[in-house]
Formats: sequence, structure tokens, C-alpha cells
Amino acid sequence: MDAAEQKQKRVPMLRPGCGSKGQKIRLLTNHFDVKIDNTDYYFFQYSVALYYEDGKPVEAMKGVGRKVMDKIKETYSSELDGKEFAYDGEKTLFTVGSLPRKKLEFTVLLDKVSSERTDGKSSPGGNESDKKRRKRVSQSKTFKVEISYSTEIPIKAISDALHGIESEDFLDAVRVLDIVLRQHAANKGCLLVRQSFFHDNKRNFDVLGRGILGCRGYHSSFRATQSGLSLNMDGTLTTIVKPGPLLDFLLDNQDIQYSYEIDWVKAKRTLKNLRVRVAPANTEWRICGLSEDICRKQRFTLRRRSAEIDGENFVETEPTISEYFAKYRDINLEYSGDLPCVNVGKPKRPIYIPIELCSLLPLQRYTKALTVRQRSSLVEISRQKPQEKIRTLTDALRISNYAAEPLLRTCGITINNEFMQVEGRVLAAPELEFGDGEDFPRNGRWIVKDKKFSNPVTIKDWVVVNFSARCNIFDLCRDLVKCGEMKGIEIPKFPLYTFEEDPQYRRAPPPVRVDKMADQVMSRLHDKPPTIILCVFADRKNSEIYGPWKKKALLELGVVSQCLAPQRANEQYLTNLLLKINAKLGGVNHRLAVERNIPVLIDKPIIFGMDVYHGSPGQSGVPSIAAVVSSRPSSIYRYRASVRSQSPKVEMIESLYKPLPTGEDGGIIRELLEEFYKSSRPPVKPSQVIVFRDGVSELQFKQVLNIEFEQILQACTALDESWSPKFTIIIAQKNHHTKFFQQERPKDNVPPGTVVDSKVCDPRYYDFYMCAQNGMIGTSRPTHYHVLLDQNAFTADELQELIHSLSYVYQRSTTAISIAAPIRYAHLAASQASHFLKYEDLSETSSGHGGVTSAGNPPVPELPKLHNRVCRSMFFC
Repeated sequence: MDAAEQKQKRVPMLRPGCGSKGQKIRLLTNHFDVKIDNTDYYFFQYSVALYYEDGKPVEAMKGVGRKVMDKIKETYSSELDGKEFAYDGEKTLFTVGSLPRKKLEFTVLLDKVSSERTDGKSSPGGNESDKKRRKRVSQSKTFKVEISYSTEIPIKAISDALHGIESEDFLDAVRVLDIVLRQHAANKGCLLVRQSFFHDNKRNFDVLGRGILGCRGYHSSFRATQSGLSLNMDGTLTTIVKPGPLLDFLLDNQDIQYSYEIDWVKAKRTLKNLRVRVAPANTEWRICGLSEDICRKQRFTLRRRSAEIDGENFVETEPTISEYFAKYRDINLEYSGDLPCVNVGKPKRPIYIPIELCSLLPLQRYTKALTVRQRSSLVEISRQKPQEKIRTLTDALRISNYAAEPLLRTCGITINNEFMQVEGRVLAAPELEFGDGEDFPRNGRWIVKDKKFSNPVTIKDWVVVNFSARCNIFDLCRDLVKCGEMKGIEIPKFPLYTFEEDPQYRRAPPPVRVDKMADQVMSRLHDKPPTIILCVFADRKNSEIYGPWKKKALLELGVVSQCLAPQRANEQYLTNLLLKINAKLGGVNHRLAVERNIPVLIDKPIIFGMDVYHGSPGQSGVPSIAAVVSSRPSSIYRYRASVRSQSPKVEMIESLYKPLPTGEDGGIIRELLEEFYKSSRPPVKPSQVIVFRDGVSELQFKQVLNIEFEQILQACTALDESWSPKFTIIIAQKNHHTKFFQQERPKDNVPPGTVVDSKVCDPRYYDFYMCAQNGMIGTSRPTHYHVLLDQNAFTADELQELIHSLSYVYQRSTTAISIAAPIRYAHLAASQASHFLKYEDLSETSSGHGGVTSAGNPPVPELPKLHNRVCRSMFFC
């Protein structure tokens, strides 16, 4: 067997056993037991091809596919032997048992079809030939359907997997059951978003502002667990556009009162691909753009038959859209005359509709980036206390009525309507050490009000820059110094300089404001940077200055900075500020008093945290940012970060190992390992490497082992061929739908430190759930940890204790966090580095790298390098 074949052999490890430490606790989980009686049956998979009457394939099957398949079921039931089928909405359907023949062909006549297959450069009137062609299209109700046999999937694969027997068909079989759930929801008129379903019910809607609604629904999927197959149900949210008159939406979306205020460039971007119902015919169309001119000026060529006897001649006129609707449709427009029309045709063959005739259809997802206020509102409506969550999920299961689903009945599937009971364990919180004593956290929290930091720093000098904040800078500095002294931080009584923003630049673009402020700073400081710059903003949250300032400070000034927007600079606020400042400058706020008693840390391993940041929802084409942080020698409290840009939306980190033309390795891992080695006293290479990876799904676990881990091994070999450390690789997932509730106290969240590694976990592989944090708001979401590899042979208790302890060493907080600290740091580093590219002209940067790549995509611009003075700091903290 060659090396390549050996690499591909890596698969996630099996569970070696369960943990036993901690106080036992009885829990409920939002999984419902599923029984399958007919395991000898097979799912038969068929491919579906859909054609128009003229033989051209239907490309956008999502819109019409389900209607066509529903008609086939209604019309051709006998030809299908009366079989029920599950259709995925696109090109695949499944049956239990085979259809009569391996290939079936049907002709389907739909009563009402809204096809967007258009021709003609016209308005809805258009010229006569266009009108005829469009009439044929709008009345093209005939479709040809081909259903062809593909393969068979044994239902037994599910029961085999649950009994520990490896089966390649298992995932396919569960996917079929999930498709059945999707079809069941589609038949109820739900919006489908993967395995989440949203009903068109006003009680589920909450206003987020600017014409956007938060829509509450539920997630439903089948999962394999140690106790058998289960149905996992959870509440979920999506964002939709507010249905109703199109003009009302535009005014609301842009937060204006009058139509003459509408920014039509922005409106065009917002409306693209939204579906509207057009009065009075009630036809449905998809918007592709806007007219170039307003309705009463936008002209088009109208060809109509002449009134002569032979009727063979055509007369061409060029009416405006307003004139056409008044003369030929008997519709006098009230307010659309001075507004652009929407184009529901194609860019080069438009069909124009006046805005006042258009209404947005319900349940249309809004996938663009949300404003700060909208995100805050969405978070608010997503919060449900545990007891409310239980009630919501019980109602969702009842309303779903899966017992009535014919395909589930055919498989002999029954779903228990009671929450699954599981046993958890509550780990004891670790004792923490401060500069003047030790303390035990209570309910996952600790107080630092009267405590000194474990390792406070000395600030030699500092500078304040004020971006037009109205707070009293003198009082702020005085209180910060006083609070710092209480924590053991030595700070000069007054800042070296205080720079006020020049009033003439207050309304300038953020990068310009930052450049002008930086010029002030550099003109005074020259090449003698302060220890830290305090940057004061006027805006309370997400100031537009933040990104450009961080970029300027970290790349050019070479100074760590702390940003703040003080509304009330009380002691708690200043203490939180000092937690970040002390960590950024190399201090330690608190440490584990029992670190020497944690077996995993005895051999002083290096700990990596890895994450990839893909930008905000709604952004496309923006490079992803990969970040890896590594612990310092003999410390699990301080980390060094390395960041790289990579292809947009690519999850696997591409530059862990990066051979250069010189033969050297320019990758992330070598950079961090060399730093670890040089800063060790004496210099030493770690014998153990623990890797925490965030953000990957179960389907990507093998890629982590065969792509990312392989790169790490190559980097180690390139550094020293004789060095072979042992690795432990752990995946952390927050984006899942499993929740836990206390049986005896359902009103309260599970206590911090709760671990579950039995009954509801994977039947074969090594995983567990941990809820380290104290859930104060809503229902706590546990982190789902998957151990893919453990060459160090740690016990389950040892790994769980390590992860639990790492949730208490996050230096920015006085509470246990929900995930191991190295992962949170990696996410912060990636998010911070995203600002380095956010204000570049990416098209220019790309062209500077030589046009496009061989794959046809523009090359990814490289991240600019951090200044030497800050690259080794916890700048991201």
C-alpha cells in the first residue's frame, strides 16, 4: 500500500469509553425515539428529468417541480402502482419498493403555471409577435417527465449502523427519511431551508425593521444515537421580506417616507430575485431588475395588427408604459408614473411592470447582511427559556403530525412523542488563582472587583485618541488609572498625549478620518510608539471607525490599541476594559490554581485553536480568513495568532503547510512552532500537540484528517524529520440542534459543567456534549465535541476535564465560556484580520496579482502583514 492510499485511510476514531467524573443529573433532550419495523424493505432511488412541451429542459425545477410531481401522483397513480414517493424538489425521488418499470414517461397538464421562461423585448403589452409568444409561454401548461431508476438503498443500513456495523448506505438511508420530512412540510405550504421549516402564519413573525421579518419555525431531522434512531426537533429562525405592496416595502426598507427619496441603486440590489404577484391577473413573476427610465417616460416598441381587411400588416408604435396600461389595459396608474418599473423578464429582453401593480409574495427569505439593530432584534426573539422551549417543541411535534405521513407508515416508522431521558454529569468548577489569592467560581462566574490580576503588566506610557466622543476624557483617564491600580496594573497618571479629531473631518469617510488621526499621532510620536493607544468612539456599538482604525494601528503604527465607546464608564465597565488591555499586553488576569493536577497538561503540550471566518451573511466573493492560535510554552493562558486569507467560503485551511519556491515552508504551523520553540526556556519541541478545530460539519471530518492533519504532519517533518509528536484532534460544533433540560427543574438551564456522553451521542464515534457556561438568557446550547484522533491515549475524563478547564481561562471574561478558549481566540483573530482586507479595493488587489487564476476565479489577495511590534501579542483579545 503506497503513502497516498494510507493517507486516505484516516477515519475518525471509535469511542474508547465514557467518562465517570462529576455529579450525576437526570436530563431531558429534544430527541424523540424512533422505531423502524420494516427493516427488510429498500428505498428505490430514481432520477427525475423535466422538459417543456417543445423538448427544452426545465432548468429552475425548484419552482415547478413539486407541482408537476403532485400532478403525476394525482393523475397517474395506477401507473405508479399506487406507490407513495418522496421527492427532493429537484432531480431525485424515492419510493419504498420499486416502481413498475425502470423508466417511466409522463405528460402532465397543469391548471396554473407561472413560468418565467420569457421572450420578447417588451412590456407586458409588447409587440404583437412578442405578445403571442408570451401568451404561449404563460399558457404552456404541458410538461414531459422522465423518471429513471438509479439505485437501491437498504433500510437495514440504518439498523446496522445503530448496532455498530459500518455501512456505506447509512447516510443515504437517513437522507431519504429527511427528504420525507421536507416533503411533508412542503405539502403544508412551508418555506424549506434545508431541514428547517417555516409556516406562513403571522403569529410566527416578528418585525426586525426596514421591511424585514424574523420568522420562527422548527428544525426536524433524523439522527443516529447510542439508544437508536431519534428525531431531533428544535426551534429555529430565518429572515424574510415583509409581504405586501412593493412600494411599501421599499419605503420601509430604506427608512424613508416618500417615494422621491428612494435610492434606486440600492433598491435594485434589494429587489433582485424577489417574487411578486401582479394585479389584476394575479400572475407571479421574479424580479430581475428595474427600467432605466420612469414609467411615464420608459418607451418600448409595440407591434400590433393593422385594422385593414387583410390583417397581414403590422403597425409599430412606441408608447410609454403608462400610456400602454391606460390605453390597452384600462388601468390608470395612480403613483407609478414617476417611478421606475420592475423588470420581470430578462436584462436584454425586459418585461416591465409598474410598481403599484406588484405585491411581494409571502415566505421569501432575506439573505443579505442585516443591520446592527436587526441582528439585535433577531437575537432577542430567538431567546426562549427552557420551559417555553419545551412547550414550543411539544407543539411543533404535534402540529407536524408525522404519524399521518404515508411513507413513514410504509417503513413501519413510529415516533415517540416524549422527550428522550438521558443521564448527565456535572463537573466541579476549577479553583482560580489571582494575584492576591484563590477563589472558586460560583455558577460558572467569579468576581474580580476586589482582586488583583494574576500577572498584571506595567504600562510605560499611553495615548488617547478621541473620535468626537462627547465624554469627559479627563475623568475617563483618571478613573481608568485608579481602577488599574486596584488590579495591580501600573499606569502613568496622565496619558502622554490626547488627540482630538479635527472637526472638519467628522463627516468624512471612516478611512479618511482614521488617516487624519494617524497623521496627528505620528507627527507627535515619530518613531517612539506608546505601550497602548486608547481609542474613544462616539458610537456605542460597531462604529464604522473600528475596522479602519484597527488596520491602521496593527499594520502601520505597530501599536496595540483598546477601543471603547463609554456611555457609562463605571467600575465594572473599566474592569472589563482592563481585562482586555492586560491580556493584549502580555499579562494574565487569572489562572487555574489546579493546573498541575490536570493530567493532560503534565507534559506541557502545545495547544492549537483553528477557525475560518467567512464574513457576514449576505457577503459574497469576499476572501475567507483562516486563523490558528497556539499556546505559549508552559502556558494555557497566552496565545500567538497566525492569520491567512483564502478562497471565499472554503472551510478547509489551505496554508497550514505552504512550500515556497526557495524550498522553505511558509505555512502557519511552522511559523507557530518556531515561535513556540524559540520562546521556550530551554528551547524545546513539544511531545504532544492538541488541536481544537471549529466550524466543520460531520461530512468534513475525514477532510480534516486527510487534508488539514496531513498538512500539519508535513510542516512538522519539514521542521525536523526526527521529531514526531503525538496528536489529539478535537472538533467543536456550536451549530447543532441538541438541547438539554433538567427533569426536576425544567424552568432552569442545565448547570454549568454539564457533560453528556451517553444515549444521545453517536453510536460508534467518539463525541460528547458539554455545557460549560451558565445560561443566563434563553436556553443553553451545549458545545458538541468530536474527538477524531487521540494518539496520546487520554481517558474520556481527562479530555473532558481539560476542555472544561479551558472554558475557564478565557482572559476577556469573568465567566466560563461555552467553548474551549483557544477556539474563541482563533475566531477573534480571524474576525479582527478580516478588517485588514475589508477596506481594500479587492479588484485592484487581484489585478495586481496577475489577473485570474487558471481556474477562472480571481486570485485571493494576501493579508497584509502585522507590524513586528504587535504580531506576537494577543492583539485580538
